[in-house]
Amino acid sequence: MKNTLKITLKANEKIYVNGAVIKTDRKVSLEFLNDVQFLLEGHVLQPEDAKTPLRQLYFIIQIILMNPDGATDARDMLRKSLPLMLSCFSNDQILASLKHIDQLVSEGHVYEALKALRALYPLEASILAAEGDMPAPITLTAAE
Repeated sequence: MKNTLKITLKANEKIYVNGAVIKTDRKVSLEFLNDVQFLLEGHVLQPEDAKTPLRQLYFIIQIILMNPDGATDARDMLRKSLPLMLSCFSNDQILASLKHIDQLVSEGHVYEALKALRALYPLEASILAAEGDMPAPITLTAAE
């Protein structure tokens, strides 16, 4: 067993744990005694906010964590979109991070992959600002 993880949630805050949505009615502390896939409500990206390439990738990976029943389709979409992402950027840090994120997801470390993606947002924003406009969003469907 790995180290325990303790999370404190505020009243009415949600946490997504292994596909389940848990909402608290008061301030509560949760202690995870084993490995668990979770996402705090504040880290959930809404579909309308997935406007940049990295945020779109985040949304796909988020589905793997939040909806285990739809994880297969989301993983297929990730496998199709990652090469597009790699061709979208020339920044070495982003390229290396995307490869690492792919490895993390493959190894089942989805939360860590999402955390690594969030850390790239400022760099992506500076790249997009320097280009003067945002590239067209990548659109994939599960059927592709």
